[in-house]
Amino acid sequence: MLNQTIDINVDVGEGIGNESQLIPYVSSCNIACGGHAGNSKTMRKVVRLAKNHNVKIGAHPSFPDMENFGRKPMDMPCVALFTSIKNQIDSLVTILEDENVLLHHVKPHGALYNMAATNIKTATAIVEVMKSIAQPIKLYVPFNSVIEKLAVQNNIPITYEAFADRNYNNDLTLVSRHENNALIHDAGVMFEHVFRMISTQKVKTIQDDDVVIKAETFCIHGDNLQAANLLKNLRLNLESKGIKIL
Repeated sequence: MLNQTIDINVDVGEGIGNESQLIPYVSSCNIACGGHAGNSKTMRKVVRLAKNHNVKIGAHPSFPDMENFGRKPMDMPCVALFTSIKNQIDSLVTILEDENVLLHHVKPHGALYNMAATNIKTATAIVEVMKSIAQPIKLYVPFNSVIEKLAVQNNIPITYEAFADRNYNNDLTLVSRHENNALIHDAGVMFEHVFRMISTQKVKTIQDDDVVIKAETFCIHGDNLQAANLLKNLRLNLESKGIKIL
């Protein structure tokens, strides 16, 4: 039995409409705030749901590209990218203030997240936004990434994140969604994937290597049609091993 505590997060407010099935099984959530999906109505609905279940709330900003669901890399001028990310977060914060809830974290979405892991220009825009926020908000980042290092250098509090429903390459990048083995659909495989990362601090890659990884929060994508069942099974299996979800 492992006497350990982790966080499980889920991406929500993205137009799928399954939040009521997901929120009860997670400890934090990332709410789309108008870049790739979401509007004031969906944000408020999910905020209230998360509040009712005592789930920590994060902003999930993206490249401003609803057409491609924020999953297409964009080369934006630094000022424009900063402004877009800041406006998205501010739109959620306005609703949170109205609902008397604090913003807990920021987690970039899709291509913005992936680019920030390797691209200093993209990472800098995000870190500058974090520095502009008055309260000490956590930034969810992948281990051994450009944005992790830049955030630490700028005294931004970070939380290491790994993906429960995605496979990894040896360099800790996620397997491209264009590949058949990008996503994990099997509940048993997902549990072994996550439990290995928690218990050994290593991830089994598609090259069949064990690569060191650090993770404090594990994400399941809310747009995965099996997300509710996968989340329920993952939580039950982890708790059976003595792992607390907080």
